[in-house]
Amino acid sequence: MPQHLLPEILFHHQLETPIGTMLVITDQRERMRALDWHEYEDRMHRLLWLHAKKEKREFELQAASLPAAIHKALDAYFTGNFVPVNDIPVYTVGTVFQQAVWRALRTIPAGTTLSYSALAKKLGRPKAVRAVGAANGANPVGIVIPCHRVIGRDGSMTGYGGGLERKRWLLAHEVTGFREKGTEAMPLSYINS
Repeated sequence: MPQHLLPEILFHHQLETPIGTMLVITDQRERMRALDWHEYEDRMHRLLWLHAKKEKREFELQAASLPAAIHKALDAYFTGNFVPVNDIPVYTVGTVFQQAVWRALRTIPAGTTLSYSALAKKLGRPKAVRAVGAANGANPVGIVIPCHRVIGRDGSMTGYGGGLERKRWLLAHEVTGFREKGTEAMPLSYINS
């Protein structure tokens, strides 16, 4: 690390959710840098280290309270209001292709799923299905960048870093939230075109 660069200070937060303890990493600008589950903390730290290495930086984690706006948005998500998570600012480090996939993931509405092949077509790269899957799996900010909304071409539940049970819960929660609000505009639908 160049001597003129001090380690970046990142803040480590824990949030209890209906599906386990969520770990959230934010930076000094209150951007979300990582989101993972307690039992995958080691993986999250490896990912942060890889990101820091790409930026030729080091980081230091400090425990802190979750920024109020992020806390409020995540609470809203888990109580059935899915819109506020769309406004959570994120900062991710990835290739140009990964960044494109992550941006596209944020356009998939809650209560809707998309196949890996449909996502590849949406990106104008219909033959890049495996690369889309790899980028989806490298997503550092689950839920906010909703990688859980991508499923297999045949409609099957496929990999999710937090486990398939969490993926099923998140998708069911989104559908249930819309039903409870009397909204019919966002039924769980499967797009594989």
